[in-house]
Amino acid sequence: MPKTVLLYTDIKSPYAFIAKAAAYCLADDYDIDLRWLPYTLDIPSYLGSVTDRSPHQWRRVRYSYMDARRYANKQGLTLRGPQKIFQSRPAQIGILYAERQGVLRAYLDLAFELFWKRDLDIEDIAAVAAVLRRAGADADGFAAFAGGAGGAEHDRIRTEAEAAGVFGVPMFVIDGELFWGSDRIELVRERLDALGLRRP
Repeated sequence: MPKTVLLYTDIKSPYAFIAKAAAYCLADDYDIDLRWLPYTLDIPSYLGSVTDRSPHQWRRVRYSYMDARRYANKQGLTLRGPQKIFQSRPAQIGILYAERQGVLRAYLDLAFELFWKRDLDIEDIAAVAAVLRRAGADADGFAAFAGGAGGAEHDRIRTEAEAAGVFGVPMFVIDGELFWGSDRIELVRERLDALGLRRP
């Protein structure tokens, strides 16, 4: 039976974006069940709101986008800095819906790509539904899902993640051990190798 590995992500995180391809490779290379889970970042809580950021926080923000863009360029990805702090909850609930519809990877690819090209408003339920349709989902029930069971599940996942120590994305969890950041994927591979999970 494949080992479950959790991966917490957020469409609005540049580092989650650049880690996506490497995460796919993990699922291809190891006998694991890689479960993508939404962890919606509260950016103002640690980087301040746009109107009250300190000079130190602005330096961190600018560096983060510059750093992530370097990695995106290596993958041929377009990463344009967002023009505001987005509340990504609708797009994050879209992850849960896409999984139920069997189109998770297609949805992730489209949602990340479009958002980082500034072609997707991740706060807009109708816009997220349109991406789900493009990914191959029957999106007619998405608005009701987001306003009901899906929204509740999203909030429960976030609460449980924080209780387990999750604080950022991408965050991999193997047997309760946390690995944060796209630069920790090699450590994830080492742990999976130690567990004897590499596919022949």
